Amino acid sequence: MLKANYFLKHPLATALLCLLTLTSQAETPENPVDVDKSKWFHQTFLPNGDSWYNNEQQHYTDRLINASTYGGYLEITAQKEEFTDQDVTKQFTSARLNSKFAFTYGRVEVRAQVPEGHGTWPAIWMLPKDIKEMGAYFDLQGYGEVSWPDSGEIDILEHWGRNQNYAQSAIHTRSSFGNTINLGGQPVPTMSSKFHTYSLDWDEEKLTFSVDGEEHYTYSPPVKNSETWPFDRDYYLLLNFAIEKDIDPSFKRGTFFIDYVRVYDQSGKLAWSDEFNSR
Repeated sequence: MLKANYFLKHPLATALLCLLTLTSQAETPENPVDVDKSKWFHQTFLPNGDSWYNNEQQHYTDRLINASTYGGYLEITAQKEEFTDQDVTKQFTSARLNSKFAFTYGRVEVRAQVPEGHGTWPAIWMLPKDIKEMGAYFDLQGYGEVSWPDSGEIDILEHWGRNQNYAQSAIHTRSSFGNTINLGGQPVPTMSSKFHTYSLDWDEEKLTFSVDGEEHYTYSPPVKNSETWPFDRDYYLLLNFAIEKDIDPSFKRGTFFIDYVRVYDQSGKLAWSDEFNSR
């Protein structure tokens, strides 16, 4: 056994001991923490037979390697690997999370940093609680009644790696969906090197999207009916990282970092959040 005065005489040994102690106490990539299952649901079921929509190339899994929290962030990681699930083999894996919280009107703030790579497609978005989508959290609870696009969809952030420094927002309704005209965005030169706050302000009249407080798109149709305004009921949040068909052949692994997710009601009171840096 080393005597106490050994460390007094050998400051390098003292420093190494402190470093080892801190490392053993800290969360590391070898010891990740699962997402809070009281707040999030892993959506892994293939809803479109043997694939996801939009010709996405990945399997979504509930493994820690694809979604976990450590270092103060939620990390959603897509990687190239052969993976078989539901009798279907794909060459990429990732994660898709549904919030177990749904709400009508308020403000959403998500602070995030996106990955790089042509063909990567991380997103922060919302679907209604009553959408019919096999494998989605609220559909499994029996709420599914309305099909897309009649259901509506709110895309707070969609980021395509082929347009690396651009943040896009969009909405989808029965009157405008798919390659919709109802979209907007702005250049963000540091999307993959810094964190930015992506926000939605939602009330009875309009949806307004912004990055770091700078607005880039407002949707407010002059006539609000079931075709133009399905945004009058509860929606839940989704965080995912998809892989497109034209993924760069050299892509091996990328991570979508989320610092926090916050939802405020119309009075400005915090209604729901996940502060990943608190774990």
